[in-house]
Order: sequence, then C-alpha cells, then structure tokens
Amino acid sequence: QVHVVESGGGSVQAGGSLRLSCAASGYTSRNVCMAWFRQTPVKEREGVASIHGSGRMSYVTDSVKGRFIISQDNPKNTLYLHMNSLNPEDTGMYYCAVRYGGCGGRPVPSNYNYWGQGTQVTVSS
Repeated sequence: QVHVVESGGGSVQAGGSLRLSCAASGYTSRNVCMAWFRQTPVKEREGVASIHGSGRMSYVTDSVKGRFIISQDNPKNTLYLHMNSLNPEDTGMYYCAVRYGGCGGRPVPSNYNYWGQGTQVTVSS
C-alpha cells in the first residue's frame, strides 16, 4: 500500500516562498508519477506539477511556471514543491498524489490512486 504524507504548508505574505514536502512510501517500482494538486472552496482540484520517479519527465502548469519548481530526492522517497513569488491566487489546500506509470502532461486527479491528506497554503496580500 502506498502511503503519502504532505508537510510544509503555512501562511505567508505575497511575494514570499514556501517549500512543500511529500513523503511517499510503499511503492514497488520507480515507474511512478508523483504530482502536486491544489484545491480551493470555489475551484476544482487542479494539477500543478508532476515528475516521474526516474526524474526524466516533469511538468509545471502555466499559471505557476517560473515560480514553482518540482523536485524529488529519491533516496529519501520525498517529493518537493518549491513555491516562490507567491500570490493570493496560490492559496489553497495542496495535495500530493502518486500513480503507477507515466506522467503524461498536466496531472488529472482521476488518474491518481494514492493521496495524502493535504497541507494548507495561505497567501495574504
């Protein structure tokens, strides 16, 4: 069973930075895609970034490109989302998710089987 736990959320002012972490365990292959999603009370869960377990493929959605970086530390089985130049529109619950197989462009929630509980990010103006 794959287990996923996020951490690192918090409250920051606009222009600030946060780093989210996702500790994933229990997967039996490096042929996995790990992704970050975010959701607000008024917006559906959307894919923000993804990276393949091999590190060879990654994706960042246009609205955060140039500000967010996805990375992974394979020996630690940890995924990161480095978020810079945050603005209030980035506020939301951020989720980490894992699926077996490739990544293939913008992550879609229904394609992911294993989810963490989420970590809240709040950006004030």
